Amino acid sequence: MHFNLLDGAAAATDAAAAQGSSYTILIVYAVIIAAFYFILIRPQSKKKKQEAEMRNNLEIGDEITTIGGIMGRVVSIKDDDSDSLIIETSSDRSHIRIKRWAISSIDTVKEVPTAKKAEDEKRSFFGRKKKAEENNPAEK
Repeated sequence: MHFNLLDGAAAATDAAAAQGSSYTILIVYAVIIAAFYFILIRPQSKKKKQEAEMRNNLEIGDEITTIGGIMGRVVSIKDDDSDSLIIETSSDRSHIRIKRWAISSIDTVKEVPTAKKAEDEKRSFFGRKKKAEENNPAEK
């Protein structure tokens, strides 16, 4: 049997390359998983939170549209175990009982308080407060 020192060195180099290659593969997989999280999972969970908040802020008198396309006005909200509400769908006062999860959108436009409007108007595009001179050019 003939053993060469160069064969041992080549085997050690191959093992180091294989170990570096496995780290590279793990990094690529981690990047792919992170991309899926930020592109698919995170926006979907944000949207679910917004929809749940919209359904929880529902008030009597709001105009709504259901997932099935039925449009109506909320007449009564049941906060018991059924978690349902009653909507009026037409001028002849037809009532339908639906589940809260079946609400697709709230069509009622709600007014923003005037103090909030005034605060929003004083801010520039980048969220900084504008100076008084910039708001009233006539005062210059």
